[in-house]
Amino acid sequence: QVQTVESGGGLVQPGGSLRLSCAASGFDFSSFVMGWYRQAPGKECELVAAITSLGSSTKYADSVKGRFTISRDNAKNALYLQMNNLKPEDTAVYYCNRDPVWRNYWGQGTQVTVSS
Repeated sequence: QVQTVESGGGLVQPGGSLRLSCAASGFDFSSFVMGWYRQAPGKECELVAAITSLGSSTKYADSVKGRFTISRDNAKNALYLQMNNLKPEDTAVYYCNRDPVWRNYWGQGTQVTVSS
């Protein structure tokens, strides 16, 4: 069964940092481009960052460039997102999925709240 389990979210003050983790199972993780997505209240789901199967190339949404870093460990079927200098507008539920997405295989996500 395809499964992704996100963790690492929490409440952080503006300017703070968080590191999100995603544990994947049920598919050949190392064969796919993976991404982090987020959905804020009242907004569409947004691709935040993506990384190629071997980690050789990455891309980021303009809003997070220079602040977020995506990485992966294929030996552990794990995807990570290091988030620095967080801003209130980063508040959202964060999910990991393939790029392009598997629409039927969203995990529960992890909540990131940036607030004073």
